[in-house]
Amino acid sequence: MTYLSTPDESQLYEADAAIYGFVPNYTRVFALRPEVYEGWLQLGGAIRAGMDLRRYELVTIAAARAIDSKYCGLAHATKLEEFYDDEALSAILRDHRNAGLAPVDVAIMDFAEKVALDPTRITEADAETLRQYGLSDVDVFQVVLAVCLRRFFSGVVSAVGTVPDQEYEKLAPEIRTAIDAFGQPRSA
Repeated sequence: MTYLSTPDESQLYEADAAIYGFVPNYTRVFALRPEVYEGWLQLGGAIRAGMDLRRYELVTIAAARAIDSKYCGLAHATKLEEFYDDEALSAILRDHRNAGLAPVDVAIMDFAEKVALDPTRITEADAETLRQYGLSDVDVFQVVLAVCLRRFFSGVVSAVGTVPDQEYEKLAPEIRTAIDAFGQPRSA
């Protein structure tokens, strides 16, 4: 599950098992510092509350793909199943630019990917591109917040070798295959 020794018992386990029906491997890692996990949950809740859930999940998937976080890709693909069928979702995971998404969604995912790869490369022009699609500065900031939240979480689970949960084996094969390709070059 991870190369760290994690607690056999934690108050986090019961709470997350009630939510997800199982104890995610990342919860076991964060059981080493429950107060950090609680802070992350609060921050994540505040960020998600500021944007549409579908948009949040698309941003998260774009960030996860950019930083090659298969764990986060699997977890958030599961959440996107609420909005897309397997064929549409696997197309988005493979290449959002050619998946039939609305132009605003493509622009948001392009921006999220750029932020995830190197936040220091973001310029006024990048924000202006999103403004041209009707996003306010608050909307742009929300995307930045969601991506940076993903960078933190993905960095933690990756750095400690957290293995994705077996629950994600239930995802359609084409979705898992698309996520397995994270980190590989895509067509531009």
